[in-house]
Amino acid sequence: MQLTARALLLALAVTVVPVAAAGQQPLERGITVIGEGTANVVPDLAVIQAGVTTQGRTAREASEANSTTMAKVHAALKAAGIGERDAQTAHFSIRPVYDTRRDGDNRITGFQASNQISARVRAVAEIATVLDQMIAAGANDISGIHFTVSERSMLLDKARADAVADARRKAEQLARAAGVRLGRATVIVEHGGSPVPMERMTMRAAPAAAPPVAVGEQTLRVHVSVTFELLN
Repeated sequence: MQLTARALLLALAVTVVPVAAAGQQPLERGITVIGEGTANVVPDLAVIQAGVTTQGRTAREASEANSTTMAKVHAALKAAGIGERDAQTAHFSIRPVYDTRRDGDNRITGFQASNQISARVRAVAEIATVLDQMIAAGANDISGIHFTVSERSMLLDKARADAVADARRKAEQLARAAGVRLGRATVIVEHGGSPVPMERMTMRAAPAAAPPVAVGEQTLRVHVSVTFELLN
């Protein structure tokens, strides 16, 4: 009698476990890897941020002196082949210049006017010539040069495809090592790309000529996280 009861309990246990398991969601098996795609390219577009800083006894005097010199800078850009659509005022300000005394009393001794222009140079090889002409015209505040790529989106499209292919290659290698087969991709997430390299230089005086500028090469990077199914 005791044996029969034990056998009945064991039978119930065996039948209950599969039912509970059948009510659960099947565990998904997958693997997530990160792929990288790159595109090396020589920049074909440069943006110069430069301008004129002048001082005067009054705000009007500083502003008028600035306007006179900036007109010459604009003319120099036009002579260098920079069209109106590629030149834009980026910043303009007039601020007082103080003489700080020992007694803490700040006295205004004059005013400073600053006018910055952003100029796109489509012929990158001519960047040094454009800088020379701007400086000769009176530009005394060269804030920076930014090199970029005009067809950036097309290059990034190819880098994305390479990144996904790189992710699949890594996942297949791991799947083989684990003795399983790789299934379809279920999740793809793109991560932020690398920043665009920039050339920086600052000149607050009136240099005799522009320094040499190296365009170099940019590497555009794309990273993606891809989750693949794992099959038996």
